Order: sequence, then C-alpha cells, then structure tokens
Amino acid sequence: MSNQSVAAGVGLAGVMAHCGGSPVGAVELLVGAIASAPAAPEPYAALAELWQDRRSDGLKESLEESGSLSAVPAQAYFLFLEGDMDNAVMALGSVTGVRPDVAWGAAPWFGDARFLGAVSAAALAEACLRTLDYGRDLDSDAMRERFAPWFHALDVVSERDPVPESLAAMARLPRACGRYELSFALCDRADAVDPVMWTALARAATCRAMGDLDQSAAAFERALLLEPDNWSLHLDLADLRAEQGDFAAAAVLVDQGLEHEPGEVTLLAASAAYRTRLVGSADDLKSLIALAPSLASTTYRNLLIDYACAGLQLPPELVAEARRIQRSQDG
Repeated sequence: MSNQSVAAGVGLAGVMAHCGGSPVGAVELLVGAIASAPAAPEPYAALAELWQDRRSDGLKESLEESGSLSAVPAQAYFLFLEGDMDNAVMALGSVTGVRPDVAWGAAPWFGDARFLGAVSAAALAEACLRTLDYGRDLDSDAMRERFAPWFHALDVVSERDPVPESLAAMARLPRACGRYELSFALCDRADAVDPVMWTALARAATCRAMGDLDQSAAAFERALLLEPDNWSLHLDLADLRAEQGDFAAAAVLVDQGLEHEPGEVTLLAASAAYRTRLVGSADDLKSLIALAPSLASTTYRNLLIDYACAGLQLPPELVAEARRIQRSQDG
C-alpha cells in the first residue's frame, strides 16, 4: 500500500489489514501518508479512529517505546485530540526541527480554531525554538512556504496571549526564515505590553541578521539599559562594535562586563583580544594565547585571534604561536 493510497482514503480497516493488525505499523504508514501530503485530511481521520479504538490498549506507550521519528507527528495529533495543545505543538516543533523539508504545520489540526484558541504563547515559543534545534537553513522561498502555517499561528497566538518573553522567543523562527517584518512585529507587540530585555535582544539579532549593525547596536544598548548587570549583553555589544571596527568601544564594553563577572573566561579572552588589536600589547596577546584553549566556541576563538593578530608591532613569534593555536583548532 502506497502513501498515496492511504491519503486517497482506504480507511483504517485497510491500513490495519496491510500492517497485519499492528497499531504501531498503522501509525507509521499513516504518518508516511502525512509526510507525502501534510494537508490531506484522510490520514488524520484514520489516526483519530485508531486512537479512539486503541488508546485503552496502550497505544501511547507503544509509540513512546518505539522511539521512531514517525511516531512523533501522530503523538502530536493524539495530544491535540486529548486537548493537550501545549504538548501537541511542542511535539510538532520537535519533528519539524528534524525534518523541516516536510510541511508538518499544514496539518488541519494545526490551523484549527480550537488549537489556536487554547495553545499558550510559552508552548508555541518553545515549539519555535525546537524547529531551530538542528541549525537547518530555513531562509528560502520553499521554507517560507512550508512554515506559513507557523507564521499564522504566531500572529494569532501573540495577539491573544502577548507574553513579552514568549514573543521574543517566537521572533527567532521568522528571523531564521528571513521573515524579518514578522520578527519585528512580534517585538513591537511585546514592547506594547512591557519592554523587557529579551525583546530588545531579539530586535538586535534581527537587525544584525539584516546587516543593519547600527540599529542592532542601538537595540543592544536598550537591552543593557533594561539589564545593566548582564555581562553577556556587554560582550554581545562589544563583539558588534568590534565587527564595526571600533575596538576602543569594544574594550570598554568588555571591561564593563568584567565588573559584573570578573572570572568569566570569554570576557577575559575578548578583553585581551581587543586590547591587543587596539594598542599592540604583547602581554595581552600572551593572555589571549593562554585563554584560547578554554573557550568553548572554536569559531569565536579564531575570530578573537584574527582580531588580535591584526594589531600593530606585535612580536612575530607571539603572532605565530597564536596562529598555530588557530590552525590546530581548525584541524
């Protein structure tokens, strides 16, 4: 039996017969049909019938034990049928993160008024973050089309339940998809309720994704006004100033961050890198070389080394040592 024949409506009896009476096998076949035609109602009708017939027979437990990705869209739908909209959307977000090439959000239940009227902003925000868990490239026309039901859900739920922190998290999905205007709209809606640091941070990230570094810096500055003791924000803005070529401002911002978290290795390394670039300090370059192995992000380590090694009148042997660290990290 093909996925197409399931979508054409052979019914649950035909599916079960094909799967030898195995409910888990039936779920897998029906989810295959959904993956082929996510908006088709027939597989969901069969799933609903299966759930009605077998939920007392441990179907939920059997699906959980299977550990199969194909079980997750079915579990999301079953949670919807139970009225558990929050866990339903988070399950759908999880499978979407793994397989964003399938328009799982086109499921009829995902656009249903019962779902959109009950799911919380916090759960939808968490689901959006799960869609981004695997770092897939979503900035394309094809992906924007697949995620259109998500964008609709964001619009409806953010208006009904405008929790600023949740809306700021939601804004990450449209930003990843290149839907910057929706990301900004969510930030505007959040700010209308209560300006919080997370919204300013979301706005800064969206401006940066667009290449507008000046507006991004302005948004980071607003975030710092809201949480002036947040060392990470000082580092974020310092890194942005460095990207703009203003290493004096970057060094000052890192020093401000160190006032709040004096032992943070990332701040210490950034301070050493920016001062090396600014004044050609051999001592600061030595500090960066010592700190580099402790930095978690290889990409960030190498960026700091690039900045530092572009400083003037540095001892060639120290520059060579820093470059060796960089090359060993690349390998």
